[in-house]
Amino acid sequence: MTSLAMIEAAAKRLHGHTRVTPLLTSPFLDDFAGRRILVKPECLQHTGSFKFRGGWSALSALDETARAKGVIAYSSGNHAQGVAHAATLHGAPSVIVMPSDAPQLKIDNTRALGAEVVLYDRATEDRDAIGQRLAGERDLTLIKPFDEPQVIAGQGTVGLEIAAQAAEFGVKGGEVLVNCGGGGLTSGIALALEARAPQMQVRPCEPKGFDDVTRSLKSGQIERNSQTSGSICDAILTESPGKITFPILQRLCGAGLVVTEDEALHAMALAFLRLKIVLEPGGAVSLAAALFHGSELHSETAIVVATGGNVDPEMFNQALMRFV
Repeated sequence: MTSLAMIEAAAKRLHGHTRVTPLLTSPFLDDFAGRRILVKPECLQHTGSFKFRGGWSALSALDETARAKGVIAYSSGNHAQGVAHAATLHGAPSVIVMPSDAPQLKIDNTRALGAEVVLYDRATEDRDAIGQRLAGERDLTLIKPFDEPQVIAGQGTVGLEIAAQAAEFGVKGGEVLVNCGGGGLTSGIALALEARAPQMQVRPCEPKGFDDVTRSLKSGQIERNSQTSGSICDAILTESPGKITFPILQRLCGAGLVVTEDEALHAMALAFLRLKIVLEPGGAVSLAAALFHGSELHSETAIVVATGGNVDPEMFNQALMRFV
């Protein structure tokens, strides 16, 4: 299981290879939200999302023999790119199983980063089964997107940075809003903050219709989404929270926050207008929660983890045309 010691060890392995993303502020967003908003733009991380952290953590933790044989991952795009880039930098081959309806930018980028891409239909095919089969046939190490201790440890380094950076702002408490799919990033941040900033509470954020984590936290057991496609927030669509991540989320996180697609698009436009950063819909859900669901927050400060910026030009233009 992932621990603070694993997160700290991952931070040492990531040092010099990943970017320490800043905390951004905007008085306009503060006024809009009615509270202090601090945004951590993981869209500025290598490959355009926080997923590079987990990819590097997992690759760097493998022994040389296993790494040389290669790795396999399955992802709608951001984990794909993170693992592909980390593998290439380690001189290891990578195979990435991606849904055929993933944004073309993410598919193209994953190939450009050196991976062999295997496409599947996420409405009719099981990516876990495909990944397990290919891993067995080719003797590859499977790096799961969220239910993997070393991946969680890598994502948890975001929490270490938040604790240190918030202290520089004089912020000791508040709510940390995190876009949540399977819960790897959310649980990793929660573990780090439990030790480094225990007065902060992590709040998972999800798109309407795909709120499995929110429902799971409410019911006390793992709930599943009836579908795993059909939202523009593709980066954070999963069937359910992970078996490893859910107990961490249940122990450490507050109630989930659920936003609409329109709210996510509006948040994308405001992030560009006020912070000059580019977010994809799934990467903007946490900001949308801070801006449009303030009545569900309990603190004067909200720290928003903006998780990714790998958006197709058409989708980004849609956000700008509608809300700017």
